[in-house]
Amino acid sequence: MAKILVVDDSSAVRDEVAGFLRGNGLDVQIAVDGRDGLSRLKADPGIRLIISDVNMPNMDGLTMVEKIRGELGNKSVNVVMLTTESSPAMKERGKAAGVKGWIVKPFKGAAVLEGLKKLAI
Repeated sequence: MAKILVVDDSSAVRDEVAGFLRGNGLDVQIAVDGRDGLSRLKADPGIRLIISDVNMPNMDGLTMVEKIRGELGNKSVNVVMLTTESSPAMKERGKAAGVKGWIVKPFKGAAVLEGLKKLAI
């Protein structure tokens, strides 16, 4: 089964998103910031989808995506941002980095579950 990595500095958000996805039969790992997310992706090539916050300490989500695409050369993992950020400039930076989707918090799992499953294949 394809794995999903949830990256967020908020333990409440990580627990909510990961719990919802696990409850729907998905294999989920968690990371506490972009640096941790990057390390976990390097360690597990089975990760097919990353759901990440933008604003986090140590390394923000968009920088993490840029490093995944650039330094790691990984173009195959899908990335969806889950964030309170909705500025056009942030979304444009995400699109340029290869982000596949942008979900504005709060997380409404039932509304996005099927789309996330398709990206996790």
